[in-house]
Amino acid sequence: MIALDPNLAVRGYALRHLSETGSTNIEAKAALRDGADRLWIVADIQRAGRGRHERDWVSPPGNLYASIALREPAPAASLPLMGFVAGVALVEAILALAPDLGARLALKWPNDVLLDGSKAAGILLEGEMTPGGRAGLVIGMGVNVATFPEGLDRPAVALASAASWLTRDAIFAILQKTFAETLSVFDSGRGFAAIRARWLALSLPMGQRLSVKLPAGLLEGSFAGVDGHGALRLETARGVETVLAGDVFVLD
Repeated sequence: MIALDPNLAVRGYALRHLSETGSTNIEAKAALRDGADRLWIVADIQRAGRGRHERDWVSPPGNLYASIALREPAPAASLPLMGFVAGVALVEAILALAPDLGARLALKWPNDVLLDGSKAAGILLEGEMTPGGRAGLVIGMGVNVATFPEGLDRPAVALASAASWLTRDAIFAILQKTFAETLSVFDSGRGFAAIRARWLALSLPMGQRLSVKLPAGLLEGSFAGVDGHGALRLETARGVETVLAGDVFVLD
């Protein structure tokens, strides 16, 4: 059963559980405009789920579709770093339930969770103004727990194929707590160094070959971490290059 941890309720968190919606991110953005903060939206089914770059995201029952609405969680310049907060929280939640997956799960910049190199979850950040003109943020997480979408531009996988006991409800029960903890450590951006270190400990290994799709074409190189501003560092034939945005693909 989807439920809010009572210890988080007293800290200002709230939960809205929907049987069906177009998109949990859209619901969360509307909630921000109405003044909500630290509100989780969880849906059993999404009719119009979306990934990065407006890609459709198939949303059948059994998977986790959750978004959290945050009112001014950090200065505007630091809001993109919240993807690292969410990534760490999500992987740590999964590993709390399935520690044996530690060697098989990896975070891929900027906002994907991989299982054995295939996409198991995606994270989508969207900004929204709140009453009073404050910058709000919605973080959406789509986790392939029981099933995975087909026909994507990269391989996908369901977590249950590797750990059959994993369920949507169990993951969310832990995720809400790990997210609250990582948000506290992040401390409006002041604690990004600590979050970055935890993210790197859960990421693809250094030296992993990657291809980045940029407006100017493809850039290939080896993963060299992320810098203090959250940008991807890629070791190429020309030296280490910094990538601020792009679609990243893992190469064999």
